[in-house]
Amino acid sequence: MFLPHPVIDSLTPDQVRVWNAHFAPEAGGQRRPAIEEGIWRRTQDPANAEQSGWREDESGRRRVVHYRLHYGLDRTQPMERLVLEELYLYVSWLAPADEIAGHRREVEKWLTDGRWKPTGDEDDSWRRGDLRTTMAGYNVHPQDERADRDTPQGFASLDVTIRSEDYTIARAVRNVPWDVLAGGMRVKEQRGHPAYADDLSGLLDHLPFVVEAGCGMSIEAGVPPLHWLHEVYRVTARAGNDLTQGYAFTLAPAADTLVQEVLADTVRKVDDMVSMFRALFVTEPTSGHRALKALHDAGHMSGPVASHNFDRLFARAGLREAFMRRYDQRTPHMEFPREAKALLVIGLHADRRKVQGRARERGLKVFYLDTEGVTEHGVHKEYLIEGAREGDVVVRSEATPALLHLTKLLNVNV
Repeated sequence: MFLPHPVIDSLTPDQVRVWNAHFAPEAGGQRRPAIEEGIWRRTQDPANAEQSGWREDESGRRRVVHYRLHYGLDRTQPMERLVLEELYLYVSWLAPADEIAGHRREVEKWLTDGRWKPTGDEDDSWRRGDLRTTMAGYNVHPQDERADRDTPQGFASLDVTIRSEDYTIARAVRNVPWDVLAGGMRVKEQRGHPAYADDLSGLLDHLPFVVEAGCGMSIEAGVPPLHWLHEVYRVTARAGNDLTQGYAFTLAPAADTLVQEVLADTVRKVDDMVSMFRALFVTEPTSGHRALKALHDAGHMSGPVASHNFDRLFARAGLREAFMRRYDQRTPHMEFPREAKALLVIGLHADRRKVQGRARERGLKVFYLDTEGVTEHGVHKEYLIEGAREGDVVVRSEATPALLHLTKLLNVNV
């Protein structure tokens, strides 16, 4: 496995301009859009018993996954390439000690199968090309000591880190998944009884409006949904073939194939890992994004888009973005223009960053544009907005047709 790893072999001049304008390190301000990062921490708790398998005699398992992928342009070839420059993948398991011991033996076998070579260092480390793998086992995990968190009797931990050579990651960044874990499980909002409407005509009495956007418009544009990453990083396993039965967490080490895939078939799995960034980079803003830009230019929409997405589609459509996506429990700043009368929430299931709560505190009326359902592999599943309240209005529609209809109601040309 050699780095840089090609993501797109040959970029067009337009794609190079998109990179320079929206993804290059200097393009994102404090945010670093050239870094794709994901964190999942899964534990067993009575509150998630259906997904985690918790019961009185089966509790205490934990799985933490943290990845960071650094992208850049490679200009050494006749035409610029989009490449993966640096890779970091960290997986930690907490499970009964006999399972951890057996899993460690499995990891050593996968290293052999994948032709990884011991480095000869004092720690358990191996190399393959430009990648390094380290493995560390604990009776009590250092992060549990740091948080003064008890380890279940008879349990042990195993950490596996796969990273590019000479890659260094700040301690504060390494600690982020554990800081999120210490914050506890997110408490779901209590849904009220919102009103339903056929279209966004009610918004005409509450102009101008501010927009908060989740992944709905991105999915319409062709960006894979979040469950794509869940499958790439083996975060969940389906509870049978019926999607209506939900998903079970991947917690038992023996059921976790992520590290095996990376170690035994490295190039193929890394290409799987970069597929999300490849897809979002080649995706272009839809007519729905352009409709929002036209509404903004006409004065009907105000302020930046509170975006939870890392695809930069709103910025690429000419709108300012306020990036909301965080892994800790802190609430990012959100600019609410003084003239704003409403918040339009598009394709977002839960108010994790409290944008809607803050809008209500300022007296803004909240409208939702959401299908309230997801379709995976041809199966439709109801997915209600979590925190819609009395006084809110829900329009069950895909974003693009509803926004184009709104522009017609306001006599705005797209």
